[in-house]
Amino acid sequence: MTEVEMPAAYDDTNIFAKILRGELPAHKVYEDDATFAFMDIMPRGKGHCLVIPKKPARNILDVDTTSLSAVVATVQKLAHAVVEAFDADGASIAQFNESAGGQVVFHLHFHVIPRFEGVDLKPHSGDMEKPEILAANAEKIRAALDQL
Repeated sequence: MTEVEMPAAYDDTNIFAKILRGELPAHKVYEDDATFAFMDIMPRGKGHCLVIPKKPARNILDVDTTSLSAVVATVQKLAHAVVEAFDADGASIAQFNESAGGQVVFHLHFHVIPRFEGVDLKPHSGDMEKPEILAANAEKIRAALDQL
């Protein structure tokens, strides 16, 4: 019988854990008791933001259902807000699990990206967006959240 490999344990030195602890800056979009949303510093489209649980979870394979429910509710809220803020035609929601699934940062996170007819997502190039653009986009999303 082969041994079943368990997923790796949560590592609290990941970049999102550091953002939650205030050790690294982020352009905050939304926060409640269970979730935190902020701008992706390497956006694949205008208004690309991330939603994470505050409670440690490596990914969807180990998150508790209460945290997952809270994150998904915030993802829905942010999807409405980014469509409104950027007059988008829709939104893409993406979530990756483990290296084989495309996960790079090992803290559960969902990507929320406004989408426009005929406009492809930019490739994940590693290029960082200018902080002033991230700040302006975060402000647009916060303003849209206030209107919802």
